[in-house]
Amino acid sequence: MLSNCTAVFMTLATSDLDKLVSFYTSLWQKKPQIYRQNVYAEFEISGLRLGIFQPHKSNNAEFASSRNSSMSLCVEVEDLESAIAHLTNIGYPPPGEIDTASHGKEIYAYDPDGNRLILHQS
Repeated sequence: MLSNCTAVFMTLATSDLDKLVSFYTSLWQKKPQIYRQNVYAEFEISGLRLGIFQPHKSNNAEFASSRNSSMSLCVEVEDLESAIAHLTNIGYPPPGEIDTASHGKEIYAYDPDGNRLILHQS
């Protein structure tokens, strides 16, 4: 264990910071708590800190593709149908159908960079 660890949070790299910040601002319906133009934004949602950063040009190749990543941002919602309607309303409708899993109903959606969101209703 990292005994000197003070926090753990998730970050997403993007080549278009403004577009991704706009998406998550619309999704969460709140502005980021931290915003540094063309560099970094951070949201805090239900105890999760989600950072969005634009990598330095020398690191772009490492962050070039988020497609087929095993990482997902799981979002538990009270009303899956309303969450789907909200995503559709902001221009990012889930491409598939609602699936019933052992833990409830869920659907996959994607942000503008293709990062996977799993919307889940128990």
